[in-house]
Amino acid sequence: MMLLAGDIGGTKTNLAIFDSARGPRDPVQTGTFPSAKYPSLETVVRDFLGDAHLKVARAAFGVAGPVVAGRAEVTNLPWVMDETQLAAALDLEKVTLLNDLAATANAVPHLAATDVHTIQAGQRVAGGTIAVIAPGTGLGEGFLTWHGGHYLPFASEGGHTDFAPTNPLEAGLLRYLQERFGHVSYERITSGSGLPNIYHYLKDNGYAQEPAWLAEQLAAAPDPSPVITNAALDPNRPCDLCQMTLQTFVSVLGAEAGNLALKLLATGGVYLGGGIPPRILPALTDGTFITAFLHKGRFADLLAKIPINVITDPRVALLGAAYKVFETE
Repeated sequence: MMLLAGDIGGTKTNLAIFDSARGPRDPVQTGTFPSAKYPSLETVVRDFLGDAHLKVARAAFGVAGPVVAGRAEVTNLPWVMDETQLAAALDLEKVTLLNDLAATANAVPHLAATDVHTIQAGQRVAGGTIAVIAPGTGLGEGFLTWHGGHYLPFASEGGHTDFAPTNPLEAGLLRYLQERFGHVSYERITSGSGLPNIYHYLKDNGYAQEPAWLAEQLAAAPDPSPVITNAALDPNRPCDLCQMTLQTFVSVLGAEAGNLALKLLATGGVYLGGGIPPRILPALTDGTFITAFLHKGRFADLLAKIPINVITDPRVALLGAAYKVFETE
């Protein structure tokens, strides 16, 4: 029996077909599609299945947006998806939609040592709640709880909670962003769109000068975030403004990861997902993240015992959707 899994994002859609006899880590065929070029998920899937010439029975899709009662909208796309309608349109027995952070969380119990990079070893508690925080295009948050001998994944929209500054620089950042956006969430800072927000605040307030060569690169780039992170991590041409931007990003991310760990009592560990953490590992391991994570007063000792891992597998959400579709057999 052939099964279909997908990771549906505002930028790209990753799809994979699996043979139920081979398992969710061994796809028969994969494909990546530019989401914005398609009017709906159905059209993407039809193109993929048409090329594959395989008959699929069931599907599960991780979606970058909230899923309520089997219905979902992609946050950065005009797509509306419904499980029943998708199953009928694609001639499938069943379609399951889950939030992309729930999909990422669903993969966490199945990750191998080679799929993660540990930044705090800690002391994992068997069956303890697991937190997932994922900065990418946005800031996703999710978690897993132990029930009936296995972990159950849950999504949240915690990335949109109110940003709380922890020092004078961050207090100024909050005021700066309030003038632009009104409500300031953690996603406004710790995401792909958040990096330029930090950068412009530091530049506009004179914390560091913008080099001419960097201004040229930013003006030509469709997405300024990679330019900023690359300049921050470049040992041959260090940029003070970019380094301060990335340090602020990492500090705020560490603080929010600590907040999430406390709220969930995440004794099973904290996992950093999303596209950004694997690209900024040097900045996550220089002490800035851990210092902010532990800066919780009387609960610093508790947080020091929580394992923290960066997920380095770029297709973890697709893997989680694959495990989900295998669960529905």
